[in-house]
Amino acid sequence: MPKQPKPKKPGRPRLPKGNAKAVMLRVRVTPDERTAIEKAAKSSKQTASEWIRSLLNTAIVNGERKV
Repeated sequence: MPKQPKPKKPGRPRLPKGNAKAVMLRVRVTPDERTAIEKAAKSSKQTASEWIRSLLNTAIVNGERKV
């Protein structure tokens, strides 16, 4: 009797080790801020998460700090 292949699991395949984001950072914003973020992200052809991450990474690299 030949082996039958395993049925595929639903959902997307796992990402390679080290490529998945491990931590979620939640931030509260006003509805107006959310609209502005989504508009800026869309104009940059990015998701809101990608746009925010790129902005934060730029600030970290440039050593920008506002207290």
